[in-house]
Amino acid sequence: MNWGNLTEYVIKALIIALGLLGAFAYMTWFERRVVARMQNRIGPNRVGFQGLLQPIADGVKLIFKEQFIPKAAKKPVFIIAPMISLIVALSAFAVIPVGPASLNIFGAKPWLADLDIGILYALAVSSLAVYGITLGGWASGNKYSLMGAIRSAAQIISYELSLGLALLGVVVLAGSLNMNKIVEAQHRIWFFIPEIIAFVVYVVAAFAEVNRAPFDLPEAEQELIAGYHTEYSGLRFAMFFASEYINMITVSSIATTFFLGGWRPPFDLGPLELGPLWFILKIVVFMFLFIWIRATLPRFKYDRLMKFGWQVLLPLAVLNLVLTSIVVALTA
Repeated sequence: MNWGNLTEYVIKALIIALGLLGAFAYMTWFERRVVARMQNRIGPNRVGFQGLLQPIADGVKLIFKEQFIPKAAKKPVFIIAPMISLIVALSAFAVIPVGPASLNIFGAKPWLADLDIGILYALAVSSLAVYGITLGGWASGNKYSLMGAIRSAAQIISYELSLGLALLGVVVLAGSLNMNKIVEAQHRIWFFIPEIIAFVVYVVAAFAEVNRAPFDLPEAEQELIAGYHTEYSGLRFAMFFASEYINMITVSSIATTFFLGGWRPPFDLGPLELGPLWFILKIVVFMFLFIWIRATLPRFKYDRLMKFGWQVLLPLAVLNLVLTSIVVALTA
């Protein structure tokens, strides 16, 4: 066993995990401030300069808050479910390159693993998130929670198909499942231009995948109180909350990698060593889009959500894949 490589992987994994958890914390502050501005309010501004210490205060409060377990709950599953959601959310980021291969950070590459089937790994791991939500809702012993869990399972399965087919069009163009090679293939043109249909399908499906408005039916408070996490409090609730935001970061990272050139600057501006900064900037733009849509569009009805996924997005994704395959075959 090469202990040097093992140590490198462990350190990288810790950096990624802590970075994502920190990003989640400050995304809550960013969202509250942006939504407040859109609604002509102020938002958190008391704890620290401009409220920048508010996420830390919220985290400390959740850690010390009582973690209530309902009498009717299936206790072992009830406790494990939020852990599953958080671990899955953190694991999916392992194959995403945040910088070029030429960039060495203390002798290490800017990714955890460079897999030839990187996108298959990311999709496979991300799909496991439904287990945490479903088990959490079922184990709560609450009918509202169970209904939210069932909604989430149906929604994720429905929109995951369109999301995967949208990415497959880019895979056909790039000729690889390796995420580094997909970024390299965009050295002339970002793929969102030739794959604009796939880009739109992916973005819409990503909103549904992470249960964000206007597709946040598993958490519809006017129908289900709070959905699958109704009975959760304290640190366990924070795990579900964190997994949702980390999943948002992950789908934004995949969109950046597949459609917006990954870490590449627009029009080859600046040195490639600034790739991680460009990568983060693109993710911030996507995260702002998530917040903007939440503050703008009303929630779908559930039947319309499912109809839109199966009758609109899926045919569009299939049509885009067929057209892309024909163009690639004719130009080969």
